[in-house]
Amino acid sequence: MVWWIFISVVCVLLALDLGVFNRKAHVISQKEAAKWTSFWVGLALSFSAVIYWLYSHDDLYIDNPDDYSANTAFWKYIQGYLLELSLSVDNIFVIAVIFRSFSVPQKYQHRVLFWGIIGAIVFRAIMIFFGIWLIDKIDWITYLFGAFLIYTAYNMAFSGEESEFDPKRSRVFKITRKIMPVTRNIHGQKLFVKKMGIWAATPLFLALLIIEFTDILFALDSIPAILAITEDPFIVFSSNIMAILGLRSMYFFLANIMDKFSYLKFSLAVILVYVGIKMILHHYLKENGLEIPEWISLGIIVLSLGGGVLYSLYKNKQAEKLEN
Repeated sequence: MVWWIFISVVCVLLALDLGVFNRKAHVISQKEAAKWTSFWVGLALSFSAVIYWLYSHDDLYIDNPDDYSANTAFWKYIQGYLLELSLSVDNIFVIAVIFRSFSVPQKYQHRVLFWGIIGAIVFRAIMIFFGIWLIDKIDWITYLFGAFLIYTAYNMAFSGEESEFDPKRSRVFKITRKIMPVTRNIHGQKLFVKKMGIWAATPLFLALLIIEFTDILFALDSIPAILAITEDPFIVFSSNIMAILGLRSMYFFLANIMDKFSYLKFSLAVILVYVGIKMILHHYLKENGLEIPEWISLGIIVLSLGGGVLYSLYKNKQAEKLEN
């Protein structure tokens, strides 16, 4: 029952977003993006009170596999949400590159991201439950997940692969061009157009398709990461979805100033190393009745992000002084 209520509320929010607040295509200003980012973040943090209430009533929420108290569930959700939100920052840069590559006008970007969010919700739901099933059925998979997260952190910190990303060289782009005709020009908000009796995809559809596939690749990092925080299906799913819902407004808010936070990737790498180590130690901690306090995990996430932002701003000021 709780699951269906949550999914229904998410559907209503998405319908209002597309059908009412953003029915007409328009350029989203940074001020408007800031307001919507504040709304989605505030809504997600407020939902933690709902989590607390649900886990306080066993008769309302029956599926509590780890027997979490309301307080524990509350902090697990906060950690999961902040973790997913922080990892989404890395996704914003790639989305900006995709839009530039296909010359998608700003006023049409929200529509593409809207449908991208729909796909992300479906794919992440599948990956979440598959990941939980793997951990439940295969004991050693946590070591593999942990090692993968640490490897990803290393690449994030020391590889320049993201800046070299070219959507038009991706396999998704090449395969799509072989399967269906693609128009050269953008036709408003349309993903497909009919020309001479033949349906053809527009550059907006190609941008959407590549965004969907890159989100799946990013989910390969974020899903194991949050499973290191908790394996409770509802907390993992709800924190993921609440973070995804705010991704669009966060993109419009941060896309033009991402270069000012160049050291944030090291913060994300630190977080991934931490959750990777935590996942590797999962069985040891469980067998010995040990658990890392919630405030330590939350503190590492917040301090890492705060440190990355502050150090980036500090380096920017130093660079400005040298230029002057």
